Amino acid sequence: MRTQLRAQLSEAARAGLDVTLVCSPSPDLAALGDELGLRTYGLTIARQTAPVRDLLSLAQLTRFFRRERFHLIHSSTPKAGLLCALAGLAARMPLRMHTYTGQPWVEMQGVARQVARQADRLIARLDTHLYADSHSQREFLVRDGVVAADRISVIGAGSIAGVELDRFDQARRAGDGRAIRERLGIPSDACVITFVGRLTRDKGISELVAAFERVSRRPARVDLLLVGPEEPERAPMPAAAAATIATHPRIHAVGYSPEPERYLAAADIFCLPSYREGFGTVVIEAGAMGLPSVATHVTGLEDTVLDGETGLLVPAKAVDPLVEALDRLIDHPALRRRMGEAGRRRAVEEFDAARVNGQMVAEYKKWLGLPS
Repeated sequence: MRTQLRAQLSEAARAGLDVTLVCSPSPDLAALGDELGLRTYGLTIARQTAPVRDLLSLAQLTRFFRRERFHLIHSSTPKAGLLCALAGLAARMPLRMHTYTGQPWVEMQGVARQVARQADRLIARLDTHLYADSHSQREFLVRDGVVAADRISVIGAGSIAGVELDRFDQARRAGDGRAIRERLGIPSDACVITFVGRLTRDKGISELVAAFERVSRRPARVDLLLVGPEEPERAPMPAAAAATIATHPRIHAVGYSPEPERYLAAADIFCLPSYREGFGTVVIEAGAMGLPSVATHVTGLEDTVLDGETGLLVPAKAVDPLVEALDRLIDHPALRRRMGEAGRRRAVEEFDAARVNGQMVAEYKKWLGLPS
């Protein structure tokens, strides 16, 4: 909510809609509501499967829906989506919507995969309309039999809330980039590859670290900047990758940052070798910063990178093609510049947050029968 949907929620409130934000409790939840001009309600939702706690959350959410009598509910993330679909139906909410932002079960095996996939199918059966945050994800969900084609759509070119162009602007952030390099001891003439995301297996961290070990052997200096949290309990980082990150002098792991744009300003190349994505907003954010991207040819990322125009797409789970793509961009600054300029143009033309958020608010008004 803080990092992606803040502007969209605020836009809905400005458009005259009475919006209530429901999410896990946090000390600053009320402050966020005051800032955005909407009501908030804290509901604890366990990230992992926890039958007893999940049933309690479902009962609490159902009571809340029955008391408030909302005209429309809109959920995101798999667990919240399932709870909202069940509670919304039980409370007889007339409009129940959900946005799919990626399928974790794609990388699961056995019973766990089937259970998670069936949960997505149940959301599709119970809700009145579905969205995907990318066109390739929509095609995947329809092709896999999760959602009927006539019940799922995509807002514009994709993403859940677009990109705040004034925030992700290299011209405004150049000073941040220089400060980051100075703090981390990275020379101004080094080529910096930056990754933003969770440091987990399914984000391709093992392939990225292995590829960097090879490209860093070249005479000219190359550094790798990793921006994002580890998830040791939920999705521990592969041991070999963790060891390399801890010992390599040119790998800088800075942890989670609420301001990834500051670190993107220090970069020359953005890289996201993920195994799966719903969309990959961070790639568009990097493009808005004038960076070329190297990403994997998977659902979601296929929508964010125009191969050969705004960046390069490579096969997932493969180190050699990743090395070749990184080498190509490292060796050709003019190509980096041309792709970065194209990425910025595309972000401005198709993914401006003001445009995307306006389209989402127009959807709400359409379903509610309100004038646009």
